[in-house]
Amino acid sequence: MLQSKTFLEYVPERWREDALRMADALRGGDRFIVSGHVNPDGDALGAVAALGHILRFLGKEYVLYSATGIYDYLEFLPLPGILRNSVGTLPFRPSAAVVVDCSEAGRVGGDLEPMLASLPVFNIDHHLGEPMPAAARWIEPGAAATAQLAAYVGLALGVPPTGDFAQAIMLGLVTDTGGFLHGNTSADVLKLTALLVENGCDLHGLRERLESSWSMGRLRLWVRSLGGIRCARDGSIALCTVTLEDLQRCGARREDCEGIADQLRRLRGVRMAALLREDAPGTFKLSMRSAGTTDVRAVAARFGGGGHRNAAGGLLTMGREDAEDAVLAAATEQLNREDAPAD
Repeated sequence: MLQSKTFLEYVPERWREDALRMADALRGGDRFIVSGHVNPDGDALGAVAALGHILRFLGKEYVLYSATGIYDYLEFLPLPGILRNSVGTLPFRPSAAVVVDCSEAGRVGGDLEPMLASLPVFNIDHHLGEPMPAAARWIEPGAAATAQLAAYVGLALGVPPTGDFAQAIMLGLVTDTGGFLHGNTSADVLKLTALLVENGCDLHGLRERLESSWSMGRLRLWVRSLGGIRCARDGSIALCTVTLEDLQRCGARREDCEGIADQLRRLRGVRMAALLREDAPGTFKLSMRSAGTTDVRAVAARFGGGGHRNAAGGLLTMGREDAEDAVLAAATEQLNREDAPAD
């Protein structure tokens, strides 16, 4: 495959072979179904949209899928096709699946999950986990976002870094770098961002759409939840819990919890921030954030989860107080381990 000047300039040398390999795999297939994980965040949705644009550029038949639909705050993103929530509504039977921002088949959810066992899967992700069987796979935990990898695949194929494709990539970058504040905001990320902006992507407008469209329910929820912070280990760990009752009383939705863990990390002295969100009675989704070398992935792994060193999550099935105590104890143990003198 001929490598363009843009590809050579903007795709890190260490990832070029993988980008070209995935590009060749997509070029050889057709009739794709493209999906991310359930309840897609900005990176998952951005990567799904980006792959749709890539497949359209290649002249392939494809459909976009999300078992749970998308959150209201992400509805501004232009999608290259209808987002389906059931394989029963597809206009054709897929011959292959592209799964992004999700290396485990169980996280795709819905009626697509069992279908994956009978399809060639092309898997692109930046999370470590238990990978699903795949015909082609690119798992790169060193990337800041799956959308970053999708951009490199697009550049390998000659997709112009403009328009809705660029906006989809930028959404993933902004989301998974915390607005370019997290430690994963590398020179490669900034270089790719510059390319997108140079080609007309409205970074400021995208940030405005993400950050200046709060509902009153979300504001009430943040006031309520941040008023109940629990701290441990001399203030180096901070935790908030959002219950089903909190959501109901505030008139808020689950997606309104996005960003609370990042806000907790702003407290002086906090090294680990955690949010417990009750998704069903006695079932809490854990989201954790840190900075630098502090490893929250090790804590999330204690609860069957995963992610990255500075951003990870898991699941706890127990009462609220027990869940809070378990997370604070695991976080304390991890920080004690990290701070222990070397032998």
